[in-house]
Amino acid sequence: MTATPPSAARAPRAARDEGSARAEGSARVDVVCLGESMVTFVPSRPGPLAQVPSFHRAIGGAESNVACTLARAGHSTRWVSRVGADGFGDHLVDAIAAAGVDVSAVQRDPHRPTGVYFRTAAERATTLAGPAGRAEVVYYRKGSAASALSPTLVRRRDVWAGRVLHLTGITGALSATCRALMARLTHREPGRPLVSFDVNHRPALWHGADPWQLAELARGCDLVFVGEDEAQAAWGLPDADAVRAALPEPAVLVVKQGAAGATVFTSEEAVRTADSPRAGGRSIRLRVPAPSVDVVAHVGAGDAFAAGFLSATLRGLPLRDRMRHGHLLAAAALTVPDDLAVPPDRARADALALLDDTAWGRLRLGPGWARDTGGGVPG
Repeated sequence: MTATPPSAARAPRAARDEGSARAEGSARVDVVCLGESMVTFVPSRPGPLAQVPSFHRAIGGAESNVACTLARAGHSTRWVSRVGADGFGDHLVDAIAAAGVDVSAVQRDPHRPTGVYFRTAAERATTLAGPAGRAEVVYYRKGSAASALSPTLVRRRDVWAGRVLHLTGITGALSATCRALMARLTHREPGRPLVSFDVNHRPALWHGADPWQLAELARGCDLVFVGEDEAQAAWGLPDADAVRAALPEPAVLVVKQGAAGATVFTSEEAVRTADSPRAGGRSIRLRVPAPSVDVVAHVGAGDAFAAGFLSATLRGLPLRDRMRHGHLLAAAALTVPDDLAVPPDRARADALALLDDTAWGRLRLGPGWARDTGGGVPG
């Protein structure tokens, strides 16, 4: 199968020109994100999909969500993927480029379509059965352009061009060639960038497969994000400490615990050498509570948390503040209906992250808080 070259990706002219220059010179960016994005159809009103009369179009994809959020937060990012040579592919590339992301490494496939999916506004289930009230998500992605991602189609100079390479477990579930690519990218070898990995367990995608494959991928990475509920559903691990016992290899492990907050496991040396974390020094286990949030929709919060933590890591902020920035960007996503939210102004987010423990514990964030430029502390 022959793919059109990355330079053929449709994007605004300025973005194409900038992307071509980066590709030719292998310019370094802060973060490279690799994975499938799809056109998302979001219901016009609450309720089961069978009762929704109309939908509005958005974009969805864990990795591109992280790339867009980081770009809007002031970082240079690149998205590596494949889309179909169709209108949905055009829309995805244009929308992601418009967020400030370099799309020069996106390939167009004339034979495979761009994936699409429909969803309700509730939270995604972490098991196939899922409790009542969780989201309905219907994917039309089998045989998509991105499912053909493989070690032969992805150039090392594209994925190693960042200080960080961000991946998720979704890619490994798409096809055998995607699993081979993920195995290569998570293989520890000299010269690679910091590899960040969000487990992002999707039960429907792993149906009939061994979810411990996700743990094997995680073990090859430097920074890993996983939800406590995901770890329970996929691996039968009861809590954050059990997750760390099962995944001792990552220099930084963040276990997200929903509205309660998150726990990070790392070491003094890993915090000090943020760009190339290594074990050493005193072990650290730090739990950081999340602020109270008036939730509009749960979808996209995990991607936003990863973006917030990565942004603060790139800036060399203290470990507690990295966690708080993750919570703040997650709160920005939780208070909008779409997958992707505009992050708060950096100065305002920094001020909130620096609150003392009492003030942080009183913090309550509702719809519109991230767009408020008044500088006050929400409460």
